[in-house]
Amino acid sequence: MKTLKILNAYAGIGGNRKLWTDVEVTAVELNPEIAAIYKDFFPEDEVIVADAHQYLLDHYKEYDFIWSSPPCPTHSRMRYVTTKFKTDCPGYDRDVVYADMKLYQEVILLEKYHTGLWVVENVIPYYTPLIPAREISRHLFWSNFIINKNIKFETADIRFGKVSEYEDQHGFDISKYKIKHRKDQILRNCVNPDLGLYILEQARGIIREENAQQTKLEI
Repeated sequence: MKTLKILNAYAGIGGNRKLWTDVEVTAVELNPEIAAIYKDFFPEDEVIVADAHQYLLDHYKEYDFIWSSPPCPTHSRMRYVTTKFKTDCPGYDRDVVYADMKLYQEVILLEKYHTGLWVVENVIPYYTPLIPAREISRHLFWSNFIINKNIKFETADIRFGKVSEYEDQHGFDISKYKIKHRKDQILRNCVNPDLGLYILEQARGIIREENAQQTKLEI
């Protein structure tokens, strides 16, 4: 299998990347504490502490496959409920803010300019997506390859769970790290590693046995 040169933008601690093989990964993460954890888990990857949005614009031509997961809080249904109805929700404030349109800037950039494979991941928003996307589990995916929707990924509803629950679900133990950032939030932001692998398989044209080959993109 061909080794893919991959850009993993807004990498976090690497939930999406955990099960990838035959890859050469550049991970971009703005928070240096989180980037250091990623480097511990994936020492073979190049880890860059930088603004992933700008890095993507400057370097998108250099990669075979791009995965981008722009920040999701301003698109979140949970945050909308918090601001609309003034409810208390851990990790969300009550201030009304603009939805961050960098998400759609990246989709348009990659759709129109990138000649390789790409996917942009985010939450299912509180509004109708401005560009149609594929919904799987609690995520939306925009891509230039077919993502078969005939598969389910069971994800426990642990939005307000303990750190240990998140660690069990994603297979990351970050208990030894002394960091300022909330550990439950770091882990909650992880993409299910099985789902991350599935998306890469779809990009590579690998069809799991339980799924039929698709011949066109349906969204």
